[in-house]
Amino acid sequence: MKEVRIDKWLWAMRIFKTRTIATDAVKKGRVTVGDNPNPVKPSRTVTVGDVVHVRKSPVTYSFRVRAVTENRLGAKLVPEYMENITPQSQYDILEVVKISGFVDRRKGLGRPTKREGRELSKFTDAAGDDGWDFDFDFDDDDDSDEALD
Repeated sequence: MKEVRIDKWLWAMRIFKTRTIATDAVKKGRVTVGDNPNPVKPSRTVTVGDVVHVRKSPVTYSFRVRAVTENRLGAKLVPEYMENITPQSQYDILEVVKISGFVDRRKGLGRPTKREGRELSKFTDAAGDDGWDFDFDFDDDDDSDEALD
């Protein structure tokens, strides 16, 4: 039975765009095989019948290996070599994230995009239309305080 490295297989099945990205994902512990929850190493081999779980935040995709190859395939040939068995619940999570429009940017990771800037200015402009007028000078009352003394 033929075996192939998992990083090569992930790249060949078009799960990752480059083999380097596939290898990095495996090294970071985002790929598991079978029921074993422990992450695998890039040199781990896959065979026909294995179930590969790939975590791409926020979804964990699952694929069943139908055949193995080391060469990258055309997109139309991929279904002959793997079967996508990702549960519908994972796709529901992805849909919720898309609908919410939440952009996952941690503090300190750069400036907002133009779109986010427009949304922020729209939000702050809307918050400023609450009827309050703060365009007066606090120093005008100083004369009246002296008159009271």
